[in-house]
Amino acid sequence: MKKVLFRFHTLLSVLLISALVLSACGAGGNSGNAKASNSGESGADTKKEERQIGMVTDASGVNDNSFNQGAWSGLQQLGETEKNVKVKYLESKSNADYETNVNNFVKQGWDLTYGIGFPLEEAIKKVSMANPDSNFAIIDSNLGGEIPANVVGVTFKEEQGSFLVGVIAGLTTKTNKVGFIGGMDSATINRFEIGFKAGVKTSNPDAEIATAYVGSFGAPDLGKQNAATMYDQGADIIFHASGGTGDGLFNEAIERKKAGKEVWVIGVDMDQSLRFGEEVTLTSMIKRVDNAVIQISKDFLEGNFQGGKEVQYGLNENGVSIADTSSVNVAADILERVTQYRQEIIDGKIVVPRTHDEFDKQFP
Repeated sequence: MKKVLFRFHTLLSVLLISALVLSACGAGGNSGNAKASNSGESGADTKKEERQIGMVTDASGVNDNSFNQGAWSGLQQLGETEKNVKVKYLESKSNADYETNVNNFVKQGWDLTYGIGFPLEEAIKKVSMANPDSNFAIIDSNLGGEIPANVVGVTFKEEQGSFLVGVIAGLTTKTNKVGFIGGMDSATINRFEIGFKAGVKTSNPDAEIATAYVGSFGAPDLGKQNAATMYDQGADIIFHASGGTGDGLFNEAIERKKAGKEVWVIGVDMDQSLRFGEEVTLTSMIKRVDNAVIQISKDFLEGNFQGGKEVQYGLNENGVSIADTSSVNVAADILERVTQYRQEIIDGKIVVPRTHDEFDKQFP
């Protein structure tokens, strides 16, 4: 009998000790969850380890050799370097897809959604206001200065980088005639045109500058047509800010090069010599959308999302520049001048005009 009672008390003691251990483990688990909920994850499910960041392209598509491609390149780099970050893009075939694509990311619970390009302004405005607990960023827009608290407006000082390639054009042209082809006539694309013209006129006051807007970022046939007109009228260098429309400009220049004509293209957003060749690409004005997307995304992941604000990237922030391959076709003395102008812009000695009115005042 004593042996039975001893065994019973021993078993009871083991059960009590086990219960205390399990209780302690449970308390530790709750503490871990509480810590995770204070990790600065804005609007995110604290139980979800993976963070999801998506982007919606404009109608030019992800392979536009321009800013959509640059943005996706940035997100891909982020996905490769940051642990537990998933990235994805949805490609818009037309303007009608913008709101649907942005909404798709929201409905699927993605943590941050980018709209790439000012054509997505209305979609980002509408969806962000309807979903205040979701986070968004839009490239190339400050939403008219009225940015919701869950949106970051990312803009660039395109005029600064365009000024530098304008200097190159002004000092390189042999005909004293250059051109600019824009996609949609907007404040953003105007900054490319105005900065370019300011650089040309600063370096070569006698140069003539032709300008054309085709009304689309995805019309290479119109890009080719307008390029042909400018080249026929004597321009030997054309700078474009027109997305996929610029493919037509490059194709026209390539045909003329093969026919023995001395013509050049200045690319935009990315180093377009990598796609179209150094034989026809004088230089490119690099718009570092990739850098901006990476930085904004890292801020978000670290709990420093600047919702409700406009963030600008210029020469000083490494947001714009000229292609590293510029030395292939641009004379060394011209690049030295460009370096000097670059520093003067950063130091504030040169203020590059951003609007037509500012340009007209500086170059009456």
